[in-house]
Amino acid sequence: MKIETCLTPELISLHKLEGKIAVVTDVLRATSCMVAGLHAGVKSVIPVMTVEEALAYAKKGFVTAGERGGVKVDEFTIGNSPFEHMREEYNGKDICMTTTNGTVAITEAKKSADQVVIGAMLNVSTVADYILKQGKDIAIICAGWKGNPSLEDTLFAGALIDRIIDKGEIIDDASFMALTQYRAAKGNVDKVIQENASHAKRLSGLKAKSDLAYCATEDSCNVLPILKDDAITI
Repeated sequence: MKIETCLTPELISLHKLEGKIAVVTDVLRATSCMVAGLHAGVKSVIPVMTVEEALAYAKKGFVTAGERGGVKVDEFTIGNSPFEHMREEYNGKDICMTTTNGTVAITEAKKSADQVVIGAMLNVSTVADYILKQGKDIAIICAGWKGNPSLEDTLFAGALIDRIIDKGEIIDDASFMALTQYRAAKGNVDKVIQENASHAKRLSGLKAKSDLAYCATEDSCNVLPILKDDAITI
């Protein structure tokens, strides 16, 4: 099993995803919302690129969720906090989500990957177990922030690689860097993200400190969200 990491969707054209499983992550906060929501009882999540697409789904009865620049879109039902997505009122509901970074990465990955799996710190070991059972080459796609790499997504890549490396082979420097960074932060990931990640500092300014701590928690949700056609389900 060959392992590679794309640190930002801006670089995805450099990776051949055909025949591979793409694991997409946006720790702060899109994929964390998806994992937490589906774990709590959300039926499905439809990722879209634009606010207009999401509002079209609203007319079909979907809950709308997401942000631009970290701030909830005014017309949407909920924003991009995992705690919103875990509310009991959304059990059994379909959510349409668009975000600055995460849904962009998912949209790009699904164009050519054999399968798209949604990963977060919250379900990293569940994703690792699945990857090990499949035995296929994987590409970890980090959403980053507006085209730039992000610390939190790179740490997720390292956390996943740390769990599968005994059965796999790293084939690029980005994966080695991610693994090294995660192992240096291991046991202290929450603090490292909160004190050093630029996006964490942006969210802290948006009064989202509780989101930061939650999203940095490893293995609190044992669900495996997979994109099937246009919907992410478990």
